[in-house]
Amino acid sequence: MNRIRFLTAGESHGRALTTIIEGIPAGLEISEEFIERELKRRQRGYGRGGRMKIESDRAQILSGVRYGKTLGSPISLLIENKDWPNWTVKMSITPVENPAEPLQMPRPGHADFAGMVKYQQDDLRNILERSSARETAMRVAVGAVAKKLLAEFGIKIFGHVLRIGPVCSSLSALNFLIGKKAKDPQTRSEWEAIMQQVEQSPVACADAAAVEKMISAIDQAKEKGDTLGGLIEVGATGVPVGLGSHVHWDRRLDGQIANAIMSINAIKAVDIGLGQGVAEIPGSQVHDQLYYEPEVGYYRSNNNAGGIEGGMSNGEPIVVRAAMKPLPTLASPLHSVDVATLESRQAFHERSDACAVPAAVVVAEAMLAIVLADALCTKLGGDSIAEMQKHFQGLPNVPLGW
Repeated sequence: MNRIRFLTAGESHGRALTTIIEGIPAGLEISEEFIERELKRRQRGYGRGGRMKIESDRAQILSGVRYGKTLGSPISLLIENKDWPNWTVKMSITPVENPAEPLQMPRPGHADFAGMVKYQQDDLRNILERSSARETAMRVAVGAVAKKLLAEFGIKIFGHVLRIGPVCSSLSALNFLIGKKAKDPQTRSEWEAIMQQVEQSPVACADAAAVEKMISAIDQAKEKGDTLGGLIEVGATGVPVGLGSHVHWDRRLDGQIANAIMSINAIKAVDIGLGQGVAEIPGSQVHDQLYYEPEVGYYRSNNNAGGIEGGMSNGEPIVVRAAMKPLPTLASPLHSVDVATLESRQAFHERSDACAVPAAVVVAEAMLAIVLADALCTKLGGDSIAEMQKHFQGLPNVPLGW
């Protein structure tokens, strides 16, 4: 069983989203303001739809924190849906006199059809409300707590967009944070500056030339009533050697990360490090050769492994890539079938984003942070931050990573 675990609840247009987080050690400083900053990052991005103009997410801490520090007990959070007053009848908990007409034209690519069959529902709203990406707002809130925990041990999370539709960025951690450079303070400073540029970008990309082309591609897709997906890159620096384990399948760190990232709405593929590229070149070019110099310590020739070997962190930056499909709610709907009459119809359409790839970066950062925070707690043990820090100081002094 994981040391850190959480459950979310709530529907997209329901009263609120909620979560309970278990396993966060006592003594961690946390505030609603810090969580709110992460939630605002999720709402960014060129190509977002009308929902982002309505919601201004803020997570209320209801339990598990006193005087700004965690107590070691479960933490409960609540995010109110600002659009709820417009949905009190459509999403009423109790029976109503005039219920909304059922929606019966499933959207290809969405959870609608499979969910309706699985749960024997004749109204796809009963599926879409929970399967909506609105749920990821609470994952970002949980991820904010995890990021705070990791920061206590010098572990930093980063993320940015590599591709939107046909347009690619030239920047990647796999060709920047490698070898001796990855341990050089100047390189570290340069990378952090690049990530700051990402925060100012409308598409979460620091490649200025690519940004303009990405925006143009989104505009073109929107004019056609279409949507665009993309490729994101998230990672972590400062990760110590030995998180995860090789001894059981469910303790492998890369497996846990892949599971967490694949659970995000619209993500269809996950690569650790070089990922699918390992199938294209011989082993002599795939594996990261190991070197040692007294003034540097251990270092690698590359980081094709993405910071993980044998299911364990190896001290290099962890680098994960994820492919996001175009969103399935199109302004020009695709062909579908009315499940009540079996007649050919266009799929149901509700407001949506033309492109949500920049937002997916923030959600993926959150999920990576949650996995790493859990792995760190498992590695160090302890019921408080102070106890964990003592254990952290006792880790082998191997000069790897940041």
